[in-house]
Amino acid sequence: MKKPLFLHDLDRLWLATLALLAVSLMLPGCSEQPASAPAAKGAPGKVVIKGSNTIGEELGPRLVAEYKKDHPNASFELESKGTGSGFWALIGGQCDVAAASRPPNADELKQAKERGVEFVEHPIASYSVAIIVNAANPLSNLTRDQVRDIFTGTVKNWKEVGGPDASIHLDIRDPISGTYLGFRELAMENQPHPAGTNAFTSYAAMVQAVAQDANAVGYASLDLIQSPGIKSLSIGGVAPANSSVNDGKYPYARLLRFYTIKGKEAPGTFEFIKFVQSPKGQRVVAQSGNVPRL
Repeated sequence: MKKPLFLHDLDRLWLATLALLAVSLMLPGCSEQPASAPAAKGAPGKVVIKGSNTIGEELGPRLVAEYKKDHPNASFELESKGTGSGFWALIGGQCDVAAASRPPNADELKQAKERGVEFVEHPIASYSVAIIVNAANPLSNLTRDQVRDIFTGTVKNWKEVGGPDASIHLDIRDPISGTYLGFRELAMENQPHPAGTNAFTSYAAMVQAVAQDANAVGYASLDLIQSPGIKSLSIGGVAPANSSVNDGKYPYARLLRFYTIKGKEAPGTFEFIKFVQSPKGQRVVAQSGNVPRL
């Protein structure tokens, strides 16, 4: 004959049932969820932006600083390790925004699809550079091949491209800058510069150097090409200007974008992107030497 269950026996059964339930929840496969992009890691309300050096070097910090004037409690984290790092961070849920100076490549798109990630593109500006020479230089136009050959050292004398019989003095940005890499990609087919180039830490310093050297050639953002002592050259007959950049005619330009994950954007992320694309944000774009989209 079975003994009746007393209260303490019932307590033991209840505790045992809870323990079994807890163990079952921890076992693999008991609570599987469809694979998807995790939420970005960061403090609640913080907008994490990772990616392009071209954006992160100057444009991104300026946009954040201007935005925070009207949103003092907004929090941001910026990291600039290249466009590719931004896409991988976005796919892996390590940021809210990927800053990019190119569209995602085939491998990035494949990984995004496998993770159930759908990118949303937000154009914010165009990065562009103009080829500049001393105001006394008689040249007004170069082809893309001529520019490449000048900056890679294949062409060493101005007379080889229709100019005076004088050695070309090359001025470039410092190798650690995002604009140095950007120019190599846009104008030099990623080939190296020759030895003996003069490196500058800013476009303004390069403009000043070209203005003081009749045989110099360099490059600068479009907002500086009206500086005294220099002039910009057309490329293949197309002059550097905001209109030719936005029309897609000027060759040394590329669209800058923010990317988010569809359906994963936090309100603070949307608000910041909306600001960047607004007239106020686009004024910051212009002030930073980039071409606004308006």
